[in-house]
Amino acid sequence: MIIGTGLIAHALKDIDSGAMLYFASGVSNSLETRSSEFEREFSLLKKSVEENKARKLVYFSTLSILDQSKQNSHYVLHKKEMEDYIKKHLESYLILRIGNIVGNGGNPNTLFNFLKNQITEDREFTLHNKARRLLIDIDDISRFLESACAQLHNQTINFAFPYYYNLKEIIRILEQQMGRTAKYNETDEGDFYKVDFDEKTENFFTGTDPQEYLQVLAQKYIQKHQNG
Repeated sequence: MIIGTGLIAHALKDIDSGAMLYFASGVSNSLETRSSEFEREFSLLKKSVEENKARKLVYFSTLSILDQSKQNSHYVLHKKEMEDYIKKHLESYLILRIGNIVGNGGNPNTLFNFLKNQITEDREFTLHNKARRLLIDIDDISRFLESACAQLHNQTINFAFPYYYNLKEIIRILEQQMGRTAKYNETDEGDFYKVDFDEKTENFFTGTDPQEYLQVLAQKYIQKHQNG
């Protein structure tokens, strides 16, 4: 059973199962500050769990929980609260903390969508040279769950392609795919946080070259610019 209608929920359709409760609904914007939005997700989770006690819950959290610079953000505090509730009240669960999702549609504030829109609309933006980002193909989420979920019991798994991309690497690939040049000014700022990846995550991506992975993401999800 899938709760939600967004990007993740859509990607899970092919692996939907009566034994599982995929909770893919709630606050997707990490910049959200309205308490009503967080309360709505919490209430829906409690209701969904109560009505599906026999199913194993898969909850989608965020790797931002590990980012020390975001420990006081409304979004991260909310995700921590959700994780704590699940660990205390559910008998069977899997919490998947995911990185920057790349897919068709979804939140316009995600990294790929933001950069794509800036380049498409010929807008100048600021590039933080010290920033690094962990990416994940939306299709890899369902593939990983299909292959590993049954073996993961009451665990919290950090899940993203285990390579820290700098923003210039990402922009370069987008420029090539879109046939356009990004306009940006550079600043010697930015940060990133280290993530301890589970062996199952590492094994899932074994043998995949980071630049090849990035190239595939651009080819799958970035339309080439059409003149006229």
